Amino acid sequence: MAPSLPTIQPGDVANAEKARAGGSFDAGEAVEHHGALFDYLLRLGDDSLILGQRLTEWCGHAPALEIDLSLANIGLDLIGQASLFLNLAGEVEGKGRDGDRLAFHRDVLAFRNCLLVEQPNGDFAQTIARQFLFSTMQLSLFERLTGSSDHRIAEIAAKAVKEVRYHAELASDWVVRLGDGTEESRRRMVDGLDWFWRFVDEMFQSDEIEQSLTRAGIAVDRAELRQGFDATVGNVLRDATLPLPEYPRALTGGRIGHHGEHLGHLLATMQYLPRTYPDAVW
Repeated sequence: MAPSLPTIQPGDVANAEKARAGGSFDAGEAVEHHGALFDYLLRLGDDSLILGQRLTEWCGHAPALEIDLSLANIGLDLIGQASLFLNLAGEVEGKGRDGDRLAFHRDVLAFRNCLLVEQPNGDFAQTIARQFLFSTMQLSLFERLTGSSDHRIAEIAAKAVKEVRYHAELASDWVVRLGDGTEESRRRMVDGLDWFWRFVDEMFQSDEIEQSLTRAGIAVDRAELRQGFDATVGNVLRDATLPLPEYPRALTGGRIGHHGEHLGHLLATMQYLPRTYPDAVW
């Protein structure tokens, strides 16, 4: 007599579906997420690293001591974020590369930062325009990432969001001061926003790498951040009596390693010492 099968209970199918994703037959999916997570962490870390490096170029050159210190502190905050994300990326990769190795020994094509952050500082108004646009986006991003299913990312975001809130407030205040200031400061602020606006779209684009992590609850859908970003930018520009920038053709490609010449020049300076003395212990 053949053994009888147990009766399937109403919740059994649902429980089986939940368990399926963790089974041995899903190893391919786990590997895919592993590689995607490494790339995603590079994106987060490289954005902060490159912009932090750009801001440190202002040290000793800002128009006043107060803003000189502010830009330097923001740069240090960003480099601190980069260190956390890149060290985690090295841990996820599992090839013995730490944050320093990833920062100072990758070639330009291996960097995954958005194009906005690698652009030269320009004048003070241009630097403020870039910081305003980036920090407004980054604040929304990190606020959402505090709920990431990867507790390591959530912890970094929770720490960084306090810093980024200050970055966004300072940049917004300066947009208003320059926009609603003299004729010269207004013109420069308008020019800065017009120039950097072409790089905004890339910050809100998600490819299959980020979409797969979003479905897993690790990343967030960047497109969902755009409405809040536009509202915040609109409110600040209204206070600054500035027009919304015209919409030029969007420039993208940084997330897949397609960068302009400016990043190569920045890396040549940033990586000079570690590459000259690769075995040095500091």
